Amino acid sequence: MFRSIILVGIGGGIGSIIRYLTAVYVQKNFTTLFPWATFVANITGCLIIGLLLGLSEKYNLIGSDMKFLFITGFCGGYTTFSTFMADNVTLIENGQMPIAFLNIALSILAGLAATWLGLWMIR
Repeated sequence: MFRSIILVGIGGGIGSIIRYLTAVYVQKNFTTLFPWATFVANITGCLIIGLLLGLSEKYNLIGSDMKFLFITGFCGGYTTFSTFMADNVTLIENGQMPIAFLNIALSILAGLAATWLGLWMIR
């Protein structure tokens, strides 16, 4: 169990750093009311997790240690559901209800599509 905790921590730390760098890049290049940084991190995270699940399923390339490191750790640190919720609450509190609902709908639909795309690409 100690090993899995260390692997999740390492993966989560790396994922969090990559998520931060993603946010910096997106915020620098896309300045709108829509929370693009969180959206991009969530959707690319869904694609990555789909690819990893597909590799694990099809080629059995990802053992339990790699699942802890990449799926639980990295993807968990990289994706930002709590930030997603905070963004939406802020939008709603600022009277931007249509943008909040657009973000919620697009994130859910694109996240599902990206996860399935990752699985399909490997299968």
